[in-house]
Amino acid sequence: MTNTEMNPAWAELIRAVKQNVKPAVGCTEPVSLALASALAASHLAGRVIRIEAKVSPNLMKNGMGVTVPGTGMVGLPIAAAVGALGGDPLAGLEVLKGAPVEAIAAGKLLLASGKVTVTIQELCEEILYTRVTVYTAEESATVVISGEHTRVSRIEKDGAILFDAQGEAKPVDNEQAYHLERFNLEQIVEFAQSVPFDDIGFILDAALLNGELSREGLRAQYGLHIGSTLSRHRDRGLMAKDLLSDIMIRTSAASDARMGGACLPAMSNSGSGNQGITATMPVVVVAEHLGCDSERLARALILSHLTAIYIHHQLPTLSALCAATTAAMGAAAGIAWLIDGSYQSISMAISNMIGDVSGMICDGASNSCAMKVSTSAASAWKAVLMALDNTSVTGNEGIVAHDVEQSISNLCALASQAMQHTDRQIITIMANKVA
Repeated sequence: MTNTEMNPAWAELIRAVKQNVKPAVGCTEPVSLALASALAASHLAGRVIRIEAKVSPNLMKNGMGVTVPGTGMVGLPIAAAVGALGGDPLAGLEVLKGAPVEAIAAGKLLLASGKVTVTIQELCEEILYTRVTVYTAEESATVVISGEHTRVSRIEKDGAILFDAQGEAKPVDNEQAYHLERFNLEQIVEFAQSVPFDDIGFILDAALLNGELSREGLRAQYGLHIGSTLSRHRDRGLMAKDLLSDIMIRTSAASDARMGGACLPAMSNSGSGNQGITATMPVVVVAEHLGCDSERLARALILSHLTAIYIHHQLPTLSALCAATTAAMGAAAGIAWLIDGSYQSISMAISNMIGDVSGMICDGASNSCAMKVSTSAASAWKAVLMALDNTSVTGNEGIVAHDVEQSISNLCALASQAMQHTDRQIITIMANKVA
């Protein structure tokens, strides 16, 4: 299984994983806003007295109903306030991790005084966009993040431009580009099973972080507490105590904690903690059931996360398609590899999932995301079992094609084109609820 030589092309795949699989505290859309606020405030010396923010419709959709860690409050305004008053501008997606209690209290007071406003940026071309201006009595600073959750495209202070990416959102940490379009799924599978273990051992951190988040979700009543609810009913005998229920409970519990405001970091995937949880926990549960060692778990996790990235790379950053489903396709690949190891089973499992949960919509980040995560994780296990029995949705059915690459392409085309109208309708419905 182990190859002592490193294929030069594999470095690009490792780079893709490292850039897309990162710790994040809280839902990444409010966190992106908090990061912009923290960066703006870092350019000011006085006391913050007012914050004004404009965000893209999709960022508004994903920030309206989610709890901000440590605050007990829901929504984007509290994220902007705490980011400016207590966020770490150098911590990326963990900007709120060390926010002191005093800063959270001050943020709530600023909010209560009506000094924090977050509105939709009309005619916004970017799917993920936030522009925050933070004011003191003497000066102001503005930060624009666009394209990706941590990608700064403009910084101003008192009207003077400090940084301008000239229309191209550039990563401030100068991350090197990667090109997943050069690879196919079969090459990703070959990479996962042959790359030197030392080069991918870092992915085990996903199991540690998301596993701890799962335990926290079962310890306390976060959000809709899907995981702990299923666990209690299993103890009552209303669910079987089996591998499927373990997958559903432990995966959804991590999402419960994340969406319910736990201050623990999730290991995210493609800018989403829920996607990272979904790509991690089902694989971890099955690996434990099979008694796999660290290397085998790492290979399954790298396959899961990279498959999720590979699919999501063909999607808009945010869309009407629930990306927990595509992350679970990565989990299906990792689980199939653990049990069977064949590319045929992996490709069949992914096609089965595309035939199953491809229509699940994203109606914004909220506590109910844990339900979608649970459904997607269960679908992954069902898809694998079908593949192990040499059963697959065929190219004669729906959007599934005879070739798994074409099936993925069809799904992504649906999300990138036709579902854009669905996304606008969802945003309209949600905006009317708070109008």
